[in-house]
Amino acid sequence: MDASAMDAPGSESAKATPAPAGLTTLVIASGNAGKIREFANLLAAFQLGIQPQPEGLEVEETGDTFAANARLKAIAVAQATGQWALADDSGLAVTALGGGPGVQSARYAASDPARIARLLAALDDANQERRRAGLAPDRSARFTAALALANPAGEVVLEVEGHCPGTILEAARGSGGFGYDPVFFVPETGQTFAEMDKALKGHIGHRGRAFAQLAPRLGQLLGT
Repeated sequence: MDASAMDAPGSESAKATPAPAGLTTLVIASGNAGKIREFANLLAAFQLGIQPQPEGLEVEETGDTFAANARLKAIAVAQATGQWALADDSGLAVTALGGGPGVQSARYAASDPARIARLLAALDDANQERRRAGLAPDRSARFTAALALANPAGEVVLEVEGHCPGTILEAARGSGGFGYDPVFFVPETGQTFAEMDKALKGHIGHRGRAFAQLAPRLGQLLGT
């Protein structure tokens, strides 16, 4: 992803191709219990059997975009289980950092506080360079979530992306959320992700926007 070129607020991209019937069980390409619960809630209306990926299965995220990593995980889990698999990859792209941390968002440092500290220091350095070059500081950023659905043969039949634009604050605000949420400010709400309640973040956030695209296309695959 060329994350330095931000989309307009609320913009998303999607791609879908026809898929065979028989989708009754869906394996979530993750071993994270919290993520499994989140997807189970989002998918509740479809009455699918939701399962986590097999214990011990590790998929190397070698893609250079969120979409590429989501595809890698969906394909690997579908092939390993012989079931339909849904994968996601998400992260933060900051304009002044050339789209970083991007696909390295979760691996940017060892903990959430350390990731935020590194991000703010890197952004300060980048904006100092911009000032020396006669440019205005730029704290714009966006969160992206990519979802990919693969059939039991390991073929990706549905892909969507959701984006949430915002800016990076100079200091953390709010006690909710995780990751970079306390410094990611969404102008249209006047709040950081960490200040939003779950319903608002779920609606306006990148993962919620991606799922809003996934749901009708998944319904088409299920014939509902």
